[in-house]
Amino acid sequence: MIQTTRRRKIEVLVDGPLLRLVVSTAQAAGVSGYTLLPTAGGAGASGPWSDDQVSGAQSKTLFMTILTQEKADALIEALAPVLESHGLLLAMSDVDVVRGGKF
Repeated sequence: MIQTTRRRKIEVLVDGPLLRLVVSTAQAAGVSGYTLLPTAGGAGASGPWSDDQVSGAQSKTLFMTILTQEKADALIEALAPVLESHGLLLAMSDVDVVRGGKF
């Protein structure tokens, strides 16, 4: 049987103009690995939205990282000031990973 290690996955739905801020904040909190996923659209409390490829005004990116609990706590603490002020969506979940030392 393959051994797995428990880690924390953090996903942040980021408005395009804030992406650099979220990435630099994550790096300052000790996050060395992350993935950025483009989004096509969705719906939320403010209603439906879609990526406007002409102006980019409504573009959103999903920032995803897998971390130890300590680094996850540091990232959430670092992002806390902009989560509320900019209405960012942050989701955190437990994941089991293979090669736990990589995260």
